[in-house]
Amino acid sequence: MKIKQMTKQVKNIFTNHFFRCEEQITYIEARKMIKENSLAILLDVRSKQEYNEYHLEGAVCIPTYELEHEISKMTINKEQIIICYCQSGARSKKAVNLLRKMGYENLFEIKGGIDNL
Repeated sequence: MKIKQMTKQVKNIFTNHFFRCEEQITYIEARKMIKENSLAILLDVRSKQEYNEYHLEGAVCIPTYELEHEISKMTINKEQIIICYCQSGARSKKAVNLLRKMGYENLFEIKGGIDNL
């Protein structure tokens, strides 16, 4: 019994530490943040093809698999507000975690991606 409890606790710690999103926000909240801070970046982390088919107004496309190499072309300010989104939320969650590991601090994710709009 104790081993099961310990395993569950370790799993929860691992999940919360490595796969948490600093803050999930709605699209309306994202729009408000962008309006209030003109330097905020709305980042579409889907593929370029998906972006070309449809994207949110004002978004910049850097696919998750290119993010590590391309984000510095967009901003080197680690305190810049970056709002990530994808189709359903999975890739944006990965993007937020990657950016956090790179030292970026003000990270947000549109909850549920554009499927949730």
